[in-house]
Amino acid sequence: MPLDQQLAALSPQLLDRLHARGFDPERLRAWARDLGQGRDARNRLPGKVEPPAAGDVIDAKVPGTAEHARLEALGLAALRRGEVALCVLAGGMATRMGGLVKSLVEALPGQSFLDLRLAENAHLERLGGHKVPLWLMTSEPTDGPIRAALGARLDNDYLATFEQFVSLRLTKSAANAGGNSEVFLGDDGQPSVYATGHGDLPDALRASGLLDKFLARGGKVVVIANIDNLGATVDPAIVGFHLDHGGPLTVELVDKVGSDRGGGPVRWNGKPIITEEFRLPADFDPTTVPVFNTNTFLASASALKDLSMEWTYVEVEKTIGEHKAIQFERLLGEITAGLPSHFLRVPREGVIARFLPVKDVAELERRRPEIEAIARARGMLV
Repeated sequence: MPLDQQLAALSPQLLDRLHARGFDPERLRAWARDLGQGRDARNRLPGKVEPPAAGDVIDAKVPGTAEHARLEALGLAALRRGEVALCVLAGGMATRMGGLVKSLVEALPGQSFLDLRLAENAHLERLGGHKVPLWLMTSEPTDGPIRAALGARLDNDYLATFEQFVSLRLTKSAANAGGNSEVFLGDDGQPSVYATGHGDLPDALRASGLLDKFLARGGKVVVIANIDNLGATVDPAIVGFHLDHGGPLTVELVDKVGSDRGGGPVRWNGKPIITEEFRLPADFDPTTVPVFNTNTFLASASALKDLSMEWTYVEVEKTIGEHKAIQFERLLGEITAGLPSHFLRVPREGVIARFLPVKDVAELERRRPEIEAIARARGMLV
């Protein structure tokens, strides 16, 4: 059945569900038309891509130095004025940890990732004497369980969830048929719905109304981090660095170690941006970029509010049941194409480490001593 006919035949219940979560049928039609050009051609950056220039990446100041103390004082003052919020990306399922909601996985015995973020939030309130908003960007599968875990503590302002957007998967076979795609149907015969990526955050946060309320009471900085990276806490010295340079965006980077791969800083047509490795031109050597993006950002709240940019939705092939489907996602790192950015290299070792990713059970077991040490050092365990 042609795509337009499929869309016209969607049930009112499914349409309500989709439109409540940012579904854009015109965008879906455009993706279907574009499928014929090929995934590789669509996803790779056009134009000139070069390694970062000297000075593009700045080293974080070392604790104990006068400059670190100066920046820390700036950040503490912002916390005391209520100018800082923490926004956590919590849309993921722990597929390699038994298919649980990742936020609710025990990072330490008796303490889930969500519990530790709540403990961090309580510590920040003690530190600054002011409530710090904690917002969780969830997805359809994670929002209900997370809200249930938070219960009466939710106030839809200082502690709140908001959902990322969704769309419909498309058939893979149409990718070789001139873009005459159809909606992909799951084993239940129903259209297959998916979340369109953490790049939804600026639009979804604005749609939630949380950003407007934060700005109205003088909010200035939104710290953005992954739920499972407990190294990426709100650090007053890094908040101070962000405020001190005065730009709209700070991006945290760490040194690559061993076989590390991931998005990193490059110059794209002369402009410093973050991009994923799979988006680099085929002849670009990723080893020329020795650092990569931790998906931790500090953004000016007003810049997030005013952001207007044309996002790239990358084409991704997914296996659903026994069949291949195509979905289109946007990546938060692309915000650097819309906002001038400062790249900050932060440590990844010891109790000052800011990068502790956890992707599976084995990695969680290995990292638990590090997680506990950092949680104790940063007031999450008392």
